[in-house]
Amino acid sequence: MKTSHVIRDAAFGAIKKLHPRAMVKNPVMFVVEIVAALTTILFVRDIALGRGSFGFALQINLWLWFTVLFANFAEALAEGRGKARAASLRATKVDMTAKKLADQKLKLWRKVPAWELERGDLVLVETGELIPSDGEVVEGVASVDESAITGESAPVIRESGGDRSAVTGGTRVLSDTIVVRITATQGSTFLDRMIALVEGAERQKTPNEIALNILLAGLTLIFVFAVATIPAFAAYAGGRISVLVLVALFVTLIPTTIGALLSAIGIAGMDRLVRFNVLAMSGRAVEAAGDVDTLLLDKTGTITLGNRQATAFLPLPGVDERDLADAAQLASISDETPEGRSIVVLAKEKYGIRGRDVGHAHFVPFSAQTRLSGIDLDGITIRKGAVDAVLAWAGPAADADALKSIADTIAKQGGTPLAVARDGILLGVIHLKDIVKGGIRERFAALRQMGIRTVMITGDNPLTAAAIAAESGVDDFLAQATPETKLKLIRDEQAKGKLVAMCGDGTNDAPALAQADVGVAMNTGTMAAREAGNMVDLDSDPTKLIEIVEIGKQLLMTRGALTTFSIANDVAKYFAIIPAMFLAFYPQLQALNVMGLHSPESAILSAIIFNALIIIALIPLALKGVTYRPIGAAALLTRNLFLYGLGGVVVPFLGIKLIDVAITAIGLV
Repeated sequence: MKTSHVIRDAAFGAIKKLHPRAMVKNPVMFVVEIVAALTTILFVRDIALGRGSFGFALQINLWLWFTVLFANFAEALAEGRGKARAASLRATKVDMTAKKLADQKLKLWRKVPAWELERGDLVLVETGELIPSDGEVVEGVASVDESAITGESAPVIRESGGDRSAVTGGTRVLSDTIVVRITATQGSTFLDRMIALVEGAERQKTPNEIALNILLAGLTLIFVFAVATIPAFAAYAGGRISVLVLVALFVTLIPTTIGALLSAIGIAGMDRLVRFNVLAMSGRAVEAAGDVDTLLLDKTGTITLGNRQATAFLPLPGVDERDLADAAQLASISDETPEGRSIVVLAKEKYGIRGRDVGHAHFVPFSAQTRLSGIDLDGITIRKGAVDAVLAWAGPAADADALKSIADTIAKQGGTPLAVARDGILLGVIHLKDIVKGGIRERFAALRQMGIRTVMITGDNPLTAAAIAAESGVDDFLAQATPETKLKLIRDEQAKGKLVAMCGDGTNDAPALAQADVGVAMNTGTMAAREAGNMVDLDSDPTKLIEIVEIGKQLLMTRGALTTFSIANDVAKYFAIIPAMFLAFYPQLQALNVMGLHSPESAILSAIIFNALIIIALIPLALKGVTYRPIGAAALLTRNLFLYGLGGVVVPFLGIKLIDVAITAIGLV
């Protein structure tokens, strides 16, 4: 959706939010709406009776309503950006049919509308078809296009078993055929929840936001009583103060600036996460991310790619390494798995071996029964696969022990050996390795600078875990971890008063994700993991926590900065309006008119106008957030007090004075 359309919709939304049921959620602005309605009624009454200052009263009324509308506009604009994202997601939901298993024994499939599917149904999804609903692959391997959900163009592999079996409704199968067991009912799919989340329908206020709301409501109530006592003092001094002036005083005294922007700040925090392809289940999770001390990360699929890749060709004695690479590439040409593609790429990069015409070849696809794949070409037979499967296919061989020795060495290093044989003759082994994601070491270093300790948790043996930990640059690791040990580690950290974030993608990570203060589930993970976390990373990038933490800190800092500014700018408004109100009764108050405002009327009107305009000026900051820099707390406090505290005093002095000069020059008062 275009920015102009978002702004247009936000303008209409600001008017709709004038309904008392919507306004009551924001106590400060609800009170401003009530007093604006009261002054409007009095204004109409005075017109009917032909009394009062028409021009001055009209301007005060207009600016009071503008103050309320601008506050609503800030919130509606923040919500509008989320709704624009939701609209694009909703566009991916189309009417689909599904091939549902009708007869288990005969393997008969029949087409049914996707909305008829129930949890537990088995559906067949073939090349080019959309997956009808959330589920898990129970049979087959396929390449899936998830760009409609993640925005990423690169396809992903989904296969039965393990932590890469989860599929999302609305994504498209690009190759092969899979059988999917439905895990969600219609209306409760992951895409449905995404739409609800980005629209803000399930947004909950954080504890700090609730506390600040209570404080603002309390201050508002205090000033209600304070302003209500002023007429009695005026009467004692022998004068009278109009309701219009009292309302103006009240609105400028209460913290309308932060009250107007508070909701927008929270919504914008969640929206910024959406723009980083992270879905937060509530604002509470975003805020907690800003104070994270410890980050726990699952290894496979989180720190590492999860898909093993070929890193070396290890030939048997007497076999040329290039010959082994050539045979391995031929056997992998039709292999669409990540492992198969990596073998083709490694042979090309290392030896310049390029694809060739194999149109007349017979390809042998991998199967779970044989654990082999390969090619028959021009009388040559090549097979690759598990070591014991290749040895069984090749038959007795004198160099079988040498092959096993190489395979054992790879296994001890945490890798996976893949044997290759041609015409019954053993050639060597391909070393498949779980690859650490690119740039992750630098990202962990950045987390360390932010004061966050990183811990890798894995079910691997200590040697393999230590190697991956050293390569990735984590601060610590926990090997041979079970769901119970992961849970215990998180609870131990929390018992020390630390906030813990957990990144994971497997079913065995679900308890830890649920226990953690911030549970970030990888979108490539299982449904159990995504259900347990309070955030879902659509890009499945564990180092995304850097952005998540920064946005959490932005949320806290923005709220604090604007609260400081709001309270500080009230000081200037006091100097503008209080001397003007009582100057007729107490001429001595002229000494407090340090701003040299033209008249009591211009002072009151200038303060009201500034009160509305400053909300507009601060909307971009509320939506964008205060820039986070990894500096110490003391330096950060000093910076914010100087910038937003001192600035909150200086800006209103200048602004109100300029408005006073302008309205006096054009004769508005």
